[in-house]
Amino acid sequence: MPKKTNIIINKIILEIRAGTGGDEAAIFAGNLVRMYQKYAARMGWKFSVLDTNQTSLEGYKIFVGKIEGQGVYENLKQESGVHRIQRIPKTEKAGRVHTSTATVAILPEVEAKEVNISPDNLETTFSRAGGPGGQNVNKVETAVRILHKPSGIVVSSRAERSQHANREAALTVLRAKLYEAQKQSEAQKLGANRKEQIGAAERAEKIRTYNFPDDRITDHRINKKWHNIERILDGDLDPIIKAFKKSS
Repeated sequence: MPKKTNIIINKIILEIRAGTGGDEAAIFAGNLVRMYQKYAARMGWKFSVLDTNQTSLEGYKIFVGKIEGQGVYENLKQESGVHRIQRIPKTEKAGRVHTSTATVAILPEVEAKEVNISPDNLETTFSRAGGPGGQNVNKVETAVRILHKPSGIVVSSRAERSQHANREAALTVLRAKLYEAQKQSEAQKLGANRKEQIGAAERAEKIRTYNFPDDRITDHRINKKWHNIERILDGDLDPIIKAFKKSS
């Protein structure tokens, strides 16, 4: 019989990437980051930043963080996928509604013993870490970038103050990604129709739409709708999470 793999469901890696839509997609990614951060605060969970590529408009091209707390994976696992937003961007002068996307991946953190990573398969580079807009640039090379050569997966961390801490944080993300890739590979071998979590970030590959003109959020997997987008983006995810638990 295959060995059971124990998932630490009280620790997850949260990865959000701007998709289609340029600056507005990055702003939307920032909205999602703050939504999950505020929800984590409501739940009493620990929310920490591992790596970011931040824009000047309170947005993110890439955000990687970690959330720790009781039941965090069970509550947030359905958030993985392409999120689509329809609204008039701050950068739009003609008042037209734009459609943009951001991808969310919720990856359970796994123990080191569950994923075997050979040091020979890693290419590690170091650089100086800096805040958004070049603030607080360190004089020492504490930021870490790791390439897993067999898979081509690249992870990085710059939020911690020491090179060692950033390396450990990056390895945590790498283990989660390799574990997810392993699950997908096993599912494909068994003939399961399991799609990748975030697809190609195209507008059509959506799990949820945030429609500002109609003040409506629609989840296309369970065909449910909610109003008061601002409240939900302010961290009140309970209605969505409860709806998924009822449908499961």
